[in-house]
Amino acid sequence: MTEHAPAGCLIIACGALAREILAVRDANGWDEAQMAVTCLPAIWHNRPEKIPAGVRSKIRGGRKKGYRSIFVLYGDCGTGGQLDEVLREEGVERIEGPHCYDFYAGRAEFDRLMEEELGSFFLTDYIARHFDRIIWQGMGLDRHPELRDAYFGHYRRVVYLAQIDDPVLTEKAEAAARRLGLAFERRLTGYGGLATFLEKAAQQSKG
Repeated sequence: MTEHAPAGCLIIACGALAREILAVRDANGWDEAQMAVTCLPAIWHNRPEKIPAGVRSKIRGGRKKGYRSIFVLYGDCGTGGQLDEVLREEGVERIEGPHCYDFYAGRAEFDRLMEEELGSFFLTDYIARHFDRIIWQGMGLDRHPELRDAYFGHYRRVVYLAQIDDPVLTEKAEAAARRLGLAFERRLTGYGGLATFLEKAAQQSKG
């Protein structure tokens, strides 16, 4: 242990989840001395090959700082199993699921939504909030709107998995669906499996 071990546990997460993680931490009354959070850039979803090495570096940095326990809040996120291989080597647990849609909605509900309509494009609060930057600009639709059909022609609906009941975010999500030319549905999921995972991490770190 270092001389000033800063926390019971360290959560290593995708930057797209930072706001939600801090909301759950605050709601439970945990301070940074009980649960510290460090994030990798959300934009790495476009460069998933960076995620495994980035997470490994965070794990090793956390151990040097003397954290009692370390947990990873990432789906596979397009790493093709490489993230899980890193976590097996490092002996660190991550949240179950291939992506945040799965652990927000829950595995059974997400599977049901996909069975109901395979052509479903999902939004979370983060994506709804930053739709222009992540999707419209990030995929070049601001410069080449004709690409919309190429990218989204096989989709039939936008499903907004809402973490909080916010009319402003709902309007942003509806506007995104209109821009994509897709039907719109909203499901209020809350924090789902993210909250459950953090609660488990907090309990285990007490040991």
